[in-house]
Amino acid sequence: MNFLAHIYLSGNDTELKIGNFIADAVKGKKFDQFSNRIQQGIILHRKIDSYTDSHPIVKQSVKRLFPRYGHYSTVIVDILYDHYLAAYWSEYCEIPLDQYVADFYELLQEYFEILPKRIQNFLPYMLRDNWLLSYSTIPGIGRILYQMNHRTKNRSKMNFAVVELEQNYSDFEKEFRSFFLELELFTKDEIRRL
Repeated sequence: MNFLAHIYLSGNDTELKIGNFIADAVKGKKFDQFSNRIQQGIILHRKIDSYTDSHPIVKQSVKRLFPRYGHYSTVIVDILYDHYLAAYWSEYCEIPLDQYVADFYELLQEYFEILPKRIQNFLPYMLRDNWLLSYSTIPGIGRILYQMNHRTKNRSKMNFAVVELEQNYSDFEKEFRSFFLELELFTKDEIRRL
């Protein structure tokens, strides 16, 4: 899953959200500088990723993209699934997406000093372009995929994946909905174990 799903799956727990959000920028066991709850958020993120990557429904989505995008297909599916979460946000959360996102951006600014350097570096761009809100539209996802392709020095060609999204919209949506129900249950159970 991508940023929005990781944040959402953390529930209302501030430090769990921060940890879940920054996890990709914290390598190995280098998280002892953070509070216990942020460490738990990092661990939760890794468990969500492992569960996601091994899930048969996700593998089905990845398989659809693999012939064209190879190992980048898993990254693309993470982004596409965040699109469906954002597009159907009101089915998952009572707080409107724009307010939820604005509140999270404020939270990131409150915790700015403890964020890993990599997160601090991209945060201004994330805020300026309102990445999390832009997930809710196909043009917004197109921009995200374009930026991701740029980061891979145009090797991934993932900027073209918006075409597959449009062509297979209902298939990806069905897969997302089925998978996300299971992911929510998995995550709630993992949070209870932390």
